Amino acid sequence: MAHPRPSRRSLLQSGAALAALALTGCSSGGGGDEEQPGSGSTAAAPSGSPAAAGWAMPAESGPHIRTFMAWPALEEVWGDQLPGVRQDIATLAQTIAGFEPVVLLARPDQADQARQACGSSVGVLELMVDDLWARDTGPTFVTGPLGLAGVDFDFNGWGDKQTHADDSQVARNLLAHYGITRVQAPITGEGGGIEVDGEGTLMATESSWANDNRNPGISRDRIEAGFKDLLGVEKVIWFKGVAGQDITDCHVDALARFAEPGTVVLHRPAADTPPDVWTTASEQAVQVLASATDARGRALTVVDLPEPDFDLIQGAGKNFLATYINYYVCNGGVIVPRFGDQAADDHAAGIIGDLHPGRRVAQVSIDHIASGGGGIHCATQQQPVASVSSRT
Repeated sequence: MAHPRPSRRSLLQSGAALAALALTGCSSGGGGDEEQPGSGSTAAAPSGSPAAAGWAMPAESGPHIRTFMAWPALEEVWGDQLPGVRQDIATLAQTIAGFEPVVLLARPDQADQARQACGSSVGVLELMVDDLWARDTGPTFVTGPLGLAGVDFDFNGWGDKQTHADDSQVARNLLAHYGITRVQAPITGEGGGIEVDGEGTLMATESSWANDNRNPGISRDRIEAGFKDLLGVEKVIWFKGVAGQDITDCHVDALARFAEPGTVVLHRPAADTPPDVWTTASEQAVQVLASATDARGRALTVVDLPEPDFDLIQGAGKNFLATYINYYVCNGGVIVPRFGDQAADDHAAGIIGDLHPGRRVAQVSIDHIASGGGGIHCATQQQPVASVSSRT
């Protein structure tokens, strides 16, 4: 069964749209070693929200320029698990690099170690980080007529649960390095807390957004308005989630994902699993999805994705996050966790492969990452391809 994450990872001011956006150029380079970040150039800014300017968050299944990851930096966070989790990150990065370019963010004094661990197939960008969770610390990318932009959700350590002096600046510094437009979100949260279908629908949990540890005094309705302005979505499907029992306050990317527009794949514990954050959240989600429709008015097809038998996972502690939902879709592939319950691993890979036809399924063991309460999706962030067109 899945268990809550450990404690080791220790606004909207009104309903109005953003007043202006700073525009910069965009880069579409590939992998290989990356130079030090630069400041980027700034041009005149239009008025209105990102959505009004035509930007929207594409589905993960669209084409990527690259995947961003991060090299875990702090022994104070991971303790004696640090060597093992670094090896997991290296293996994961090498696997994804078989499908698309990977850029691994690493502190300058740890960059050589990261290069040696990952090999020449993975590019290393020297940039200050605290931890490995690029999904949450990096920018959330949107695309539109002006090309590419990155939304900075003002990462605050999942509500000040973990040190984040450097991680809070990752989105800003990464966008500056590539000269990509930065949009400062007036709400606080993480990329793992949102899931989009690319056709106007977003899923999220109230527990990780309408929470005073991120957005004190901000209502769910105002946060929803922020999603629509920032990410170009038209409809938000809310799950209640569970606050205070895992470090993310129940991120949606460990609970429910869009396999394609109109189809949701849902984490499902075994019937005899004792109540915990993910069993409770899954039962809530079943009820919501039974009657939910997407932005185009379609009823949703829900595909259950059973979790592995926790007792068959070698060396798993109580905080191990054993969910297959936290997979990652990349160019031509889908990267799926392998936990050691062979029957469940194979069953999950089959379901995910069927839901993503034409992509090769690659299974990766991530026991150390999962012992830290995260997964493959948490450790990755895609930069989508964006075609620049003239505005009318």
